[in-house]
Amino acid sequence: MTGPERRVALVTGAGRGIGRASAIALSAAGSPVVLAARSVAELDSAVDEVAAAGGDVAAIECDLTDRAQSTTLVERAAELLGPIDILVNNAGIGSSADPRPLADYRDAFWDETLELNLTAPYLLSKAALPHMREQQWGRIVTIASINGRVPSPHSGAYVASKHGVIGLMRVLALEHAAEGITVNCVNPGPVHTRVNDARIAYDAARLGRDVKEYERGLTPIGGRLEPEDIAPMVVYLASDEARMITGQAYNVDGGVNMA
Repeated sequence: MTGPERRVALVTGAGRGIGRASAIALSAAGSPVVLAARSVAELDSAVDEVAAAGGDVAAIECDLTDRAQSTTLVERAAELLGPIDILVNNAGIGSSADPRPLADYRDAFWDETLELNLTAPYLLSKAALPHMREQQWGRIVTIASINGRVPSPHSGAYVASKHGVIGLMRVLALEHAAEGITVNCVNPGPVHTRVNDARIAYDAARLGRDVKEYERGLTPIGGRLEPEDIAPMVVYLASDEARMITGQAYNVDGGVNMA
């Protein structure tokens, strides 16, 4: 972050993967960060890494499939480090948890996916807005997906949730553009995470492909991205320099989707 302001960031799903990389990068840029995740062990590890680099950090164990926890998380975070200036909606569930054709979908998995990937960002953004409106400055960055632009088979709930969250964030961007609040999405392509590992294995088996060979061809650049490839875009969209960017959904995907 540039300038003298102390911009407090809340990052969900911050125990590992894109959330962890984004929290570390935001801290390195000067933001105090509140990390939220389900796994205490992963949270503790992430906190230790941020603190070891000199960052101002706090953590909250939180399960955002529980709507009551989504509703109260922002205020809990603000009690630790102060009003939330930057919200990074990263927590989510992937299709790899239960991939199957839509005709065979489990309704309970549909509900869980929409709750975590779409309703939680709605509730968290709604809760953070009063903090941002009070000071006429705010940044909401939501991790969507290239599947928010193009579909993939056997992932109906995930694709629907990511299309939905991009639309939701654009509504927020339009409604608050004149208040110093920007709202944007980042659309990662295939990222080397535990969740994506399972999806890659599933698709390779479904297509009768060798996993390593299949992985190498996932992007035009070659292979998968790393979480650290996504974090710089998150930091930029959370910065003062990005004040004129809102309502956008940026692909960071190794060239998979060039639309």
